[in-house]
Amino acid sequence: QVQLVESGGGLVQAGGSLGLSCLASGRTFAFIGNAMGWFRQAPGREREFVAAVSWSGRNTNVADSVKDRFTISRDNAKNTVYLRMNSLKPEDAAVYYCAAAPWGSGTSNTEEYMYWGQGTQVTVSS
Repeated sequence: QVQLVESGGGLVQAGGSLGLSCLASGRTFAFIGNAMGWFRQAPGREREFVAAVSWSGRNTNVADSVKDRFTISRDNAKNTVYLRMNSLKPEDAAVYYCAAAPWGSGTSNTEEYMYWGQGTQVTVSS
């Protein structure tokens, strides 16, 4: 069984920063074989793509809405993917989900992602 556990969410003022982490585990789960992504969902809205990183970490894909503010990275030795969020805006408030795409390329397509975490809440006060 694969587990993705997000952490690092919380309350931050607009203009502030937060760092999210997602630890992947599973007896037969090979972290390095997965592209990893971050998605978010605000109340009343559909889940939307935020960022993704290839298995090697060399290639990233970031949504236009967060480009230049958010950075995705991964540490394959620690089975962890990170999302650094700077210059946060009230519209960034959402539940943030980590997802894994076996042999994926790190696209924005949710169908590529097989495993999902439970999410971590990010609240941005204005």
